[in-house]
Amino acid sequence: MKTYHFQPLRWGVTAMLFLLIFNTLKASSHREAPLIANDPLADNTDLYAFRSPDNPNTITIIANYIPAELPYGGPNYNTFGENIRYEIHIDNDASKFGDEITYRFTFTRVNEDPTTFFNIRLGKQNLRASYKLERSTDGGQNWQTIVANGIVPPPNIGPRSIQSGVGLGAADYESLITGAITTASTGEKVFCGPADDPFFVDLGGVFDLGNLPRQDGPSRDGIGKFNVHSICIQIPITTLLKAGVDATPVNILDGNFVIGVWASASRPAMRTLNANGTLNDSGNWVQVSRLGMPLANEVIIPTAFKDYWNSLPAYEDVYDKFLDQFFWNPELALYMDDRFFGGAVPAFAPLRIQTNSLGAFDFGYKKDGLYSLKGNAALDGTALDDDIFGTLLLPAAGSARSVDIWPVFNTGVPNLPPYQLATGKNGDPLAVGKPFVNNFLPSVADMLRLNMAVPVTPRNDPKFSSEGLIQAAVLGLTDPAYNTTTDLQFIPNMDGFPNGRRLEDDATLIELQAVSGVVLAAIGLWYDDFDGANPVSQDLIDVLTYRTGVNGNDKPFKSTFPYVAAPWSGLDQ
Repeated sequence: MKTYHFQPLRWGVTAMLFLLIFNTLKASSHREAPLIANDPLADNTDLYAFRSPDNPNTITIIANYIPAELPYGGPNYNTFGENIRYEIHIDNDASKFGDEITYRFTFTRVNEDPTTFFNIRLGKQNLRASYKLERSTDGGQNWQTIVANGIVPPPNIGPRSIQSGVGLGAADYESLITGAITTASTGEKVFCGPADDPFFVDLGGVFDLGNLPRQDGPSRDGIGKFNVHSICIQIPITTLLKAGVDATPVNILDGNFVIGVWASASRPAMRTLNANGTLNDSGNWVQVSRLGMPLANEVIIPTAFKDYWNSLPAYEDVYDKFLDQFFWNPELALYMDDRFFGGAVPAFAPLRIQTNSLGAFDFGYKKDGLYSLKGNAALDGTALDDDIFGTLLLPAAGSARSVDIWPVFNTGVPNLPPYQLATGKNGDPLAVGKPFVNNFLPSVADMLRLNMAVPVTPRNDPKFSSEGLIQAAVLGLTDPAYNTTTDLQFIPNMDGFPNGRRLEDDATLIELQAVSGVVLAAIGLWYDDFDGANPVSQDLIDVLTYRTGVNGNDKPFKSTFPYVAAPWSGLDQ
């Protein structure tokens, strides 16, 4: 019998009460858990990590907080919270437990003009925010202040507040963004401030029991014209490499260039409300929110465990392996399998789980997948070999998606069979195929993994796609420039999600396609309608042409750091 290893201090009576009362969710990880829904200032909404398109010797990491900010949300506009540790964690060495590098942001707010209810007046701000940035490179034992007094631009209230003489008198809001970009003493470029929320999804559709795309009307971007607060940091690749690694990669899939990234927010354990209306925070720091892979807590973890999941470090398997089961058998798979509830979600009709792939393998809910091959000599030398990673990737019967969904979220994908494109495999998914991706970092942690050696796909490249690695796989299987050889080649969008995450990547679409099994198909475990000749079957075409109804952001992204679009003005609604 499975034991639930809940830590009592993390899961108390208060948490249970909130869990029963509040059940309000927003994607990607906006308000994704009952408790954090009531603490927006500490709520991780999204995380991005990508090789900087205009400065490819650097990696840009963007962690967003405070969901669904109304641009006209006065008189008390949103800003970063005090007594919160906003942290970006980086793992670059799986041989060591935990994070090697951590960036910690703490914010201070000053009321420059307590005599007015306006947020900005006569060159002064109510609640002007600034920040201190500290960095640890030894697992959190020692900290160095690398930005002492960083500038946070005010909310984009409107032209009288920002540009006029009775407001700040700035040239325009973009000048405030530019003026807030700073370079840390250790060389990182940093921006903290309001931004347009870069995530895009039809919130109304997805939470209306999977009505995505909407079957009863046009889809709508539920995050459109909302803002967030972004922490953006551009870091030299040389800073992110583990000790002793040469700055020049062996090739574009060099495993020494793989990093894992996650973000968190922590608060002091105790909050006291004083009789005069002030607050006191005290006690040990407690993590209240975290984010690595998008939508993990949102759509993988059931509601009853979401607060618990948020409390754990990214390395949750060390604390409780109970959570693995939700990645081995994601609930969404039930609605893509007609043997269960596939017909109950008409919008998912194009997304169908392989139940008889190659006439032998069932990847349906709680089916065995490739586990029937456990111990078979055919697995020798592959990633599924027990002597390599098989104990991780083939853990037990009834865990069908331990070979694709679980590693994408928890280990990354190694450049070993079967995780190579079906090109050149001649019908054997376990054979050596076309090298495709290596972002394997076996720390067993929910992180956004990125191979920093993979080149940038220019945003003006006609083959650039918001479908990230899915589109790279399509090109590798169908484009004569790539599918006539098993040599290692850079295929456009190999730098896309889930190899890192670019702002443009449609994470919702990619993850829905992945749950349907498109990753399995890419490596040669074709859909059930494969006729033995043409692997590009109708089922595969249906999955690849599936769309959610909202396929891009409401604003174009910048071509230079911090890349996020300027926040919407209070007059834009």
